[in-house]
Amino acid sequence: MMEYWPLKLGFAACLIAAAAIHGAQADATVTGNVFCDQCKDGQISHFDYPLYGIKVGVKCEDSNGQVTLWREEATNWFGSYAIRIEGSPDLSGCYAQVSGSGQASKSCVAMAGPPRQLKLTFRLFDTNLYSVDPLLSQPAQPMSFCPKSAAPAPPAPVRPPAIKPSPIPPTPFLHPSACPYWSWTMREHKCYWKVVAPDTKVAVVYGLVAARRYGTDMTLWKAMQGRGDPYRTLLREATTALLNSYSSFQFPYHPLVVIQDLNWALIGSTRRVLHTALRFKRANSGYGKVGCKFTPCKS
Repeated sequence: MMEYWPLKLGFAACLIAAAAIHGAQADATVTGNVFCDQCKDGQISHFDYPLYGIKVGVKCEDSNGQVTLWREEATNWFGSYAIRIEGSPDLSGCYAQVSGSGQASKSCVAMAGPPRQLKLTFRLFDTNLYSVDPLLSQPAQPMSFCPKSAAPAPPAPVRPPAIKPSPIPPTPFLHPSACPYWSWTMREHKCYWKVVAPDTKVAVVYGLVAARRYGTDMTLWKAMQGRGDPYRTLLREATTALLNSYSSFQFPYHPLVVIQDLNWALIGSTRRVLHTALRFKRANSGYGKVGCKFTPCKS
């Protein structure tokens, strides 16, 4: 399992503190993510992506196996869910599971991965926060681009030579690609904004910590214009890295790592902000070895 999931604990603390400050009633919140396990290998890799609109249920049972609690919620655009349960009950013996497809892509809902136990992350002012290891949903068959097993393949039948098709432009997702921020803002590259849109709010993508720094109205498009200030530079390069990570699965940063690294920088020193921005900028430049594979979008 990826090492960066424990980094969510910092963000959870901010959420709980905000609730306490505003006098929210005691309750329990269960948070986690759902991924499409495209290769059906039971783990998260660069081939996998967050699933939007898939239903997740929290289930509790008594000693006789009778269901004592059931709550259900759908994931957002980034595969995340948050299920609130009033009264702050003890959920230590409960678990979360994929419970339905909802609005999720029909190509990745043939089979649900195993349920996951709830883990108590924080308890403060009668408010409990539980986290869940990533849940998986799988297609009927592994995708064709997944690594093959070590078993020897049967000999291929002999076929007459085929006519070689005309070459097609490379698809960035299947090749190493790293594009700088200014390339993402060019009109002829607008079709590469697929997972998120230019008018998506920064607060929606990066969460509470980023919302406090940049406000709730700033869009990703405006974030790409930032310069001259360490925090705006960080946001610009992080957003560029996020777009690159969605555009090419060989980009060195996973989307969730980008989001979490930006938030950790924001709660740290100015030096950390500059250092994180520089790391993102180097990745967005391809480290001088990988270029931008964009071609002009068709009208």
